[in-house]
Amino acid sequence: MSLDNQSPELFGQTPWQTLGPFFHYGLPWKGGADLVGDRDIGARADLIPAGHDRLRRQGARGPIAGQVVDIAGFVFDGEGAAVPDALVEIWQANAAGRYNSASDRREAIPLEADFTGFGRAATGEDGAYRFRTILPGRVPGPGNSLQAPHAAMGVMGRGLLKRLVTRIYFEDGEGNDEDPVLALAPADRRATLIARRQSPAVYRFDIHLQGAHETVFFDV
Repeated sequence: MSLDNQSPELFGQTPWQTLGPFFHYGLPWKGGADLVGDRDIGARADLIPAGHDRLRRQGARGPIAGQVVDIAGFVFDGEGAAVPDALVEIWQANAAGRYNSASDRREAIPLEADFTGFGRAATGEDGAYRFRTILPGRVPGPGNSLQAPHAAMGVMGRGLLKRLVTRIYFEDGEGNDEDPVLALAPADRRATLIARRQSPAVYRFDIHLQGAHETVFFDV
């Protein structure tokens, strides 16, 4: 009788390994950070050989309801230096407050086939990233509450043992003061979860992996 080589009692858990390296021609594809249009933002074009992006191009989309905005910022390490090779993802509801997911069965709320709610971007040499999307609507929260407009964000990069998860709220978003998830963050650190309006169509959201201004990250 052979021993079960999957038994945790025998071998324990496989140790965590640092995330990456990321393959720039496969993971952050051109157009992957534009959730509503056909811009090329998302990938590091300087790291993709000519022609290597042909299998991962953003397809054409129909009209998408909602206010189009850019969410842009920088990823910084604990010393305040730019992180030039991070991978940033967002996941959000549409303008009506419904997710493009089989788990969201609220059929009374419009679902747009051309809006997946998911985007992926690589940071540049200066640590910058940018998404183009729409302002999300409010979605149900714990205890029959209503959450403020937000986008979930994941951050991956060298030196990280697992994906970091946070949220982006908007400084002029309806319901920020009563959002049940935002309220979980210490009052003096909630500002790290708020995107600031830079212009009518641009919000600034910087990510600090460590240090005095460390972004609040959630356990999932």
